[in-house]
Amino acid sequence: MDMDQISAFVAISRLKSFSRAADALHRSQPAISRRIDLLNQELGAPLFERVKGGIALSDAGTTLLPYAEAALAAASDGVAAVRALQKAETGHLSIALVGTLANEAFTAMLRRFRRRHPGVEIGLQTATSQEVSDLVRRGEATLGLRYLADSGSGLVSQTVTRENLVVVASAAHPLAKRRTLRANQLAGQKWVAFRTGTPRESFIRFLNRTLAAAGLDEPEVVAIDSLTAQKRLVEANFGIALLAESGVADELRRGTLRKLKVPAALRTSIPVTVIHRRGAYLSPAARAFLSVLSGRPQ
Repeated sequence: MDMDQISAFVAISRLKSFSRAADALHRSQPAISRRIDLLNQELGAPLFERVKGGIALSDAGTTLLPYAEAALAAASDGVAAVRALQKAETGHLSIALVGTLANEAFTAMLRRFRRRHPGVEIGLQTATSQEVSDLVRRGEATLGLRYLADSGSGLVSQTVTRENLVVVASAAHPLAKRRTLRANQLAGQKWVAFRTGTPRESFIRFLNRTLAAAGLDEPEVVAIDSLTAQKRLVEANFGIALLAESGVADELRRGTLRKLKVPAALRTSIPVTVIHRRGAYLSPAARAFLSVLSGRPQ
């Protein structure tokens, strides 16, 4: 098993197509097919199977995939480690983050980093918390910023700050006119929240625990897959939401959303963590970014 075979296998599994993988790797399709044939022979089991509309990973392919991704990521680490010996203050740093964390505090921190390390090229991509973890686990991002810790294997999580959460409603909502609210006045309200996705994607669980602590058990939760959709639905008086304060700052200033004065049990915050692969090589640029992110002097 060599790196070309592993690269072909991972590319096909992501792109769901031999031809698209060949294009991505700048190889001919017969060459890609040959690499997979050799892998199948070496492992004694087919890695892909034909399904309606294309291909899918077999049981053997599903088992191999995380190890193949880890091997590619480790190889990338090795290349970065060697290059860092020659380029201590230059290079590329890839970061994945939840879109709502690209707020004023993050952009200010990013400006500080770029002033101190102008030779470092930063690549940013946004995703959900679970997707951020997946990108880091596969080596497609060196660092990730997400809500809540990821307890999955292979990752190191460190809390760097906490985001204040606020309960918001439409300016037309009856509760928006109340000076202060008791917990029982929130009973029966419809809550708009992010979709869970997987057991580790736990914002709705976090919401449910927070509401339960305030005595609001089994709330009606409408699962939404984007912050923008959440805010628009709340503005349309479809429900209320518990959201990061920085993510609704513009709407609060414009008055399209109102912050409700809720009981102390609902005035909470959510941890923001930085993650990287356990045992991964962290370049000088990555370590410098972690220092700026955590507020440590350099």
